Amino acid sequence: MENMMVRKIGKLAIPIVIGLLFLSACSSKKSDSKQKTVLNLMQTSELTTLDNTNQATMSEFSTLTNLDEGLYKLNTKNEVVPAIAKTVVKPTNDGKTYTIQLRKDARWSNGDKVTAVDFVYSWRRSVDPANNPVYTYVFSGIKNADAIVAGKMSPDNLGIKALGKYKLEINLEHPMQSFNKLVTMPVFLPQDKSFVQKVGTKKYATNAKNTVSNGAFKITKWTGVNDSYTLVKNNYYYAKNKVKLTKINYATVKDDNTAYNLFKTNKLDDATVSGVVAQGLQNNKNLKKVSRAWTYYLQVNQRSGSVLANEKLRKAISLVINREELTQKVLGDGSSAAGSFVSPKTAKDPITGKDFSTETATSTKANVKEAQKLWKEGLSEIGKSSVTLNLIAEDTETQKKVAEYIQSAVQSKLTGVNVKVQDLPAKSLSNKKTAGDFDLSLWYWLADYADPINYLGILTTNNSMNPGKYSSSKFDEYIANAQVAKTQKAYWENLRDAQKQLQKDTGIIPLYYVKEDHLVQSGLSGVIYHTAGFADYTRAYWK
Repeated sequence: MENMMVRKIGKLAIPIVIGLLFLSACSSKKSDSKQKTVLNLMQTSELTTLDNTNQATMSEFSTLTNLDEGLYKLNTKNEVVPAIAKTVVKPTNDGKTYTIQLRKDARWSNGDKVTAVDFVYSWRRSVDPANNPVYTYVFSGIKNADAIVAGKMSPDNLGIKALGKYKLEINLEHPMQSFNKLVTMPVFLPQDKSFVQKVGTKKYATNAKNTVSNGAFKITKWTGVNDSYTLVKNNYYYAKNKVKLTKINYATVKDDNTAYNLFKTNKLDDATVSGVVAQGLQNNKNLKKVSRAWTYYLQVNQRSGSVLANEKLRKAISLVINREELTQKVLGDGSSAAGSFVSPKTAKDPITGKDFSTETATSTKANVKEAQKLWKEGLSEIGKSSVTLNLIAEDTETQKKVAEYIQSAVQSKLTGVNVKVQDLPAKSLSNKKTAGDFDLSLWYWLADYADPINYLGILTTNNSMNPGKYSSSKFDEYIANAQVAKTQKAYWENLRDAQKQLQKDTGIIPLYYVKEDHLVQSGLSGVIYHTAGFADYTRAYWK
């Protein structure tokens, strides 16, 4: 979720916009609290669509997680478990074919049955260029997906078909060890084909009236333009007896101070805070720190002719950054120093039994003496005695502070270098990166699904999400081998080798892992806070 997430997460990157139009429902919080079946939550941006074909913001991902179910979902341990599928199946045909039986008691909130055709219809829409789909890259590997996205083949040729009302067959172009995790993403949700065709694809999921869901809740009070809405219990849900809440009220809250004040007055039950507000709440009894598959790092411009195409200069910059000081004194929000691109708790390496991030991480300690040696050698190799580096960042409170810290660390520890910082709006930042008009760019990756390949795969040569143009034939080979690996052993060995190669080359400079700070009212239980993915409130309850 990088360039795409500039649109998507316009974002969660520590919002500065001050404003709130809160739900009128919150005024009745007093009566709601007596019932203990109502939950009041916030989003950081308005809801614009719930069409999983082209939804593109954090609020939509979050809402869909609590409205719908796909083939599989994640449990409390972030493990894949059945949802609409009856079981988590193992592939046949050398790992390329999945034959999946669907449960027969799943229904949409309008009473329609959830069938295999609903999955086929949704997935085809999600790769059809005519629908302006957003997440086409995650379909790569499913038979004919790339050709369809490129407009070279009809969506009808996508490798998914209904073998009966409750039986699906999915065909891949090569084995995908992460396939089961992949399809827990909202983009792989089904759509009620008859309903969508009835209301029309342009109106579908643009307001509550034109939206149906197959999960624990259905949406109400959403006009398509208002910034508050309510989820109410879906009585057609196959597991409705496990759902304790009767409704969830959502409001758009863009300012951290506002979120905190609403929480203090019991108008929010689970509020996310960041920046200065979060710093001041680290000892608050209601603070819950949620680990996310979310890494901040420096993208390094390695295009031919760029100063930092020199490996020694890249390494020197990495070595002068005191990540512990950055996380503890500059951020102070619970974030931790990063020694790997892949964040902790994203995935456990099943071959070694260890957390992938932990087992592949390098030291996060600064080594100024070694940095100065490498810097001097690097300057000599490019034939310069001094250089000017352009560091670009998004114009958010946090990114500004981090960029200033990087600027100070580099200029104070290395000689013959001037770092110019530009804080830019997201669109301008993206344009500069695309044009290669930078030396260093502060950015982040928030994983789409809990697997290391979702991080590492974006750094292959010519990947659109690799604006620094890091390129290594060995790295590319490791990723390619992982993508077609027929065994778990081969898959994880190649991922470990890819991570080591990236670190050896200093292809990027990891900085810190984000911890998401939540203020949670006492008594709220049953919420599943996923490391990759979004919080699941479908089994939440009040003690």
